[in-house]
Amino acid sequence: MSVTIRELSPHEFTAMAPELVGLYITAMRYPIAIHDQRVTVWRRDSLERDFTAVAAFAQEQLAGVAYGFRGSQKRWWDQQLRRGLVNSHAMTPEMTAVVENYFELAEIHVAPHLQGHGIGRALIERLLSRASQPHVLLSTPEVPNEGNAAFGLYRSLGFEDVLRDFRYTGDPRPFAVLGRTLPLEISTPVK
Repeated sequence: MSVTIRELSPHEFTAMAPELVGLYITAMRYPIAIHDQRVTVWRRDSLERDFTAVAAFAQEQLAGVAYGFRGSQKRWWDQQLRRGLVNSHAMTPEMTAVVENYFELAEIHVAPHLQGHGIGRALIERLLSRASQPHVLLSTPEVPNEGNAAFGLYRSLGFEDVLRDFRYTGDPRPFAVLGRTLPLEISTPVK
């Protein structure tokens, strides 16, 4: 299988947002009813400072997407992160330095039928090669014993725990917030 990873300008990302969100909904098994609302959010995200997006294509078909931007206290996610760090007594001087200058890996998704071929790794490696911040943070739903491909990928890339069993306001599911320093060493080609 031939897969191409390419960067998307904010303009390309905005134009492709309906298709990108469609892949996200399929990969996450979310209801289609959220499509238009998420398109609006993703398009707004493209205006964030240091916005970077990459997409994977297999035989010219969208296979995956990842994007992120500089973390900001103006954003809901950052505010939730800081609340969690304070409440768990994890807002150390070292963590304060991290939250003052990090890249938020906001979304990473691969089409379900193409998962397990290194596309997610290639997307993250390409995306983070463009990040100018010294740290990257992301969140992912908790699963028992970290037993899914996402956790395996993040751990293999050196992501460590920042917060565990964290609950965002308005979402009853537990999440893990993971992070690592940058730069990330580039490792494997897409299979």
